[in-house]
Amino acid sequence: MDKADPAQKLYNKMRLWEFPDQYVVEPTDGSSSSFLAISRLDGSMSVIDDIPQCSSLRVPKIQTIYGVVGMLKLLAGSYLFVITERECVGSYLGHPIFKIMSMKVFPCDHSVKNSPEEQQKKMESEFSRLLNVAERTQGLYFSYDVNITLSAQRLHDLGDESKLLPLWRQADPRFLWNSYMLEVLIDNKLDPYLLPVMQGSFHTFQAAIGKDILDVALIARRCTRRTGTRMWRRGADADGFVANFVETEQIIQLKGYTASFIQVRGSIPLLWDQIVDLTYKPKFEIVRPEEAPRVVERHFLDLRKKYGNVLAVDLVNKHGGEGRLCEKFGHAMEPIASDDVRYLHFDFHRICGHVHFERLSILYDQIEDFLIKSRYLLLNEKGEKVEGQVGVVRTNCIDCLDRTNVTQSMIARKMLEFQLRRLGVFDAEETISTHPNFDDSFKILWANHGDDISIQYSGTPALKGDFVRCGQRTIQGILKDGWNALMRYYLNNFCDGTKQDAIDLLQGHYIVSVSRSMTPTTQKGGIEAIASFPLAFSLIMTGLFFATMSLRRVRHDWWNLLFSFMWASMSLVIAAFVRANGRIFCNRPRLHQPRP
Repeated sequence: MDKADPAQKLYNKMRLWEFPDQYVVEPTDGSSSSFLAISRLDGSMSVIDDIPQCSSLRVPKIQTIYGVVGMLKLLAGSYLFVITERECVGSYLGHPIFKIMSMKVFPCDHSVKNSPEEQQKKMESEFSRLLNVAERTQGLYFSYDVNITLSAQRLHDLGDESKLLPLWRQADPRFLWNSYMLEVLIDNKLDPYLLPVMQGSFHTFQAAIGKDILDVALIARRCTRRTGTRMWRRGADADGFVANFVETEQIIQLKGYTASFIQVRGSIPLLWDQIVDLTYKPKFEIVRPEEAPRVVERHFLDLRKKYGNVLAVDLVNKHGGEGRLCEKFGHAMEPIASDDVRYLHFDFHRICGHVHFERLSILYDQIEDFLIKSRYLLLNEKGEKVEGQVGVVRTNCIDCLDRTNVTQSMIARKMLEFQLRRLGVFDAEETISTHPNFDDSFKILWANHGDDISIQYSGTPALKGDFVRCGQRTIQGILKDGWNALMRYYLNNFCDGTKQDAIDLLQGHYIVSVSRSMTPTTQKGGIEAIASFPLAFSLIMTGLFFATMSLRRVRHDWWNLLFSFMWASMSLVIAAFVRANGRIFCNRPRLHQPRP
């Protein structure tokens, strides 16, 4: 392996100069006397020794930036992503962690703008629209000093040579959000600019328990292998990577000791979809069911390699569409079930309903032995490993958001109590709930964590968040859940197609080439080419309005009864057509085609 100079740190503060023909990035933290130049013509990069001379007629714009996220190469030019605002949100193992508050895209597309071809200019406009969505990506975190894509246990287990490598070389590819965009910088060997970025969540709090000060951090790492929006990324792909896969790590530091506990969540590892069609709950569609055993086996083989023993806790319903998925999942698990891989179904809604979440204690009794055997990472005052975590609980519901977050917070609470008893802070009968301030902070920590993951996947905060935040269901929480459910319906049907396209571009899931354009592989024709839900809705409401007005005038002229019937019939016919062909009226991805 190529060793990096340990003294060569990532640049943490820079100036971006905007010249007519190039951008120049100037490190201002005193660690370098060279500068990075990026051509605005073709996006090519080079290291220069001096800032170019400024023309008195065109003074360059200058702004402070805090990192280069990467370069996205498209047919319509290259685009430079930089961090323009950051916020320190806490520390991870003693190192500052920052959240990206604002990200800006700078186009390097002068050659395209000067091109006479209308098709390229149209593509530039299309890509610019997607990049505007990309600029608003939620939940991006980074550190200049420590690799936050790795858990505390994996960081501790890194070999001496690996610790000398640049952060991007140490990173777990699953959680490196800007992996695709870093490729150009990697090719140009620009290590001091190669800033690993992770998508997920990071929250901390500090609490006093007697004379002891306890630091608690909760970090979520979202996998990029099958990333996307709630309805356009379901289930698994053929390689066993699942949608909304998140590694959640709870870390405490106390008396010089460090303890870490990991859980994971992820969609049911079958090939299945739930394509939006304007209904509140679209049908579950299991694709190529004959491949289910192979996909499940590959998924759990990967988990075994990375985490050790696995307990899969399935929280979905036993009836309806969820029931069919549950049954298929259970059957696919039978051939691989062993001492290393266990499957447990817990019908969350039937047992806990919508308010009795304390009944999760039934689930805990069933998994307690696995948790005790799997243990957790514990480092002593000297940083030496006392013990390590050798197994993981994998939790899923349908979205892996609401039921999953309630369940994971319960497990995390129990494990934290184990750790505090071991460190001598709690006695045998003491619990987190016996310390009100500590209890409140812990609940808020997990509620914020759940909201972050839910916003990134579904567009809204988590449902059932009042229980995680307050310890009980509230009227206000139930009403808020109703509003968030409606917002999810709106976003999933009318916004997420465009958002999915933006994600696919950033992650390199759709590589743009001369032979591929923004046009889907299936050309739209007929009514599909002009299908518009706002237009259809307007026609329906117009028909109902004139039907009502005509009906009110019947006593003056009986012909109005016929007119009323005609207008009402038009509205009903359009409504019936929209209902029968709901999918073509939704906002669908143009770069990603649903599985056949």
